[in-house]
Order: sequence, then C-alpha cells, then structure tokens
Amino acid sequence: MIHFDLSTKEFRRLLDLVYIGNWILNSARGEDRITDYDHVESLIFAQCLQEEGTEELYEIDQGVVLPSEAFEEGGIHEAIMDYEDAVFYDILAEELSRRDMDFSPVTPAGYDELYQRMEEYLEEFDRNGVDNLFLEK
Repeated sequence: MIHFDLSTKEFRRLLDLVYIGNWILNSARGEDRITDYDHVESLIFAQCLQEEGTEELYEIDQGVVLPSEAFEEGGIHEAIMDYEDAVFYDILAEELSRRDMDFSPVTPAGYDELYQRMEEYLEEFDRNGVDNLFLEK
C-alpha cells in the first residue's frame, strides 16, 4: 500500500490531476471507457471521506465515490478547455503546414521550413482564431 503525506492544498491539486487525466483518457471513448482509470479516480476521490473540508468535492453513486457536480463545475473544465484549444491550434498549424509542403516527408533540413510555416499559422490563430479559415469545394 502506498501512502502519501500531502497538505490539504496538495491533495486538492492531486484531485485536479487525477480528474484531468481521466477526462483526457476517457471523455471521448463513450461506452468503451478504460474502467481501470475510473476505478483509480474513485479511489483517490474516496480519500475525501477522510479529509476534513472536502465534502463538496465528491458524491457517492451506488457505492462508488465520484467527483461531485460542484467539483466539475468549479473551474476544472476551463483548464481542460485551455489545454484542448492549445492542442487544437498546434495540430491544425502542423497539418496545414504539412499540406502546404505537399505532405512530403519532413527531412532534417525541412524542419526549419515546417517550423516557420507553423509559426505563421499560429500567429494568425492568435490574432483571429479560425475566422479566416475557409474550405473550398
């Protein structure tokens, strides 16, 4: 059995990390969830039962300890959305840059060109988001 000595603040940050990790691993999987991660999340949140002042962070559903609605609505999804936005723009910039380079394999010499193109797209996205993107049919 592993035991951690965490302050209340550190424990709260651990709850955030566990929730975010499980969200990233399972949120898009639908019915094909990786239940091992759900189980670990439940184990960590069950520690709230022993930690004073954490009553609003968990709920119990059919004997399983879960993050509460208050926890989920307390700002954690804003952090997840910030991450998703950053990843979205990075991937989009790389895909558009590779398209501009005819999807040819990037050689070590071509990384500078790829990087430069990506930087140009990222600057555009910083200024205008996706407002200037159009699809041609």
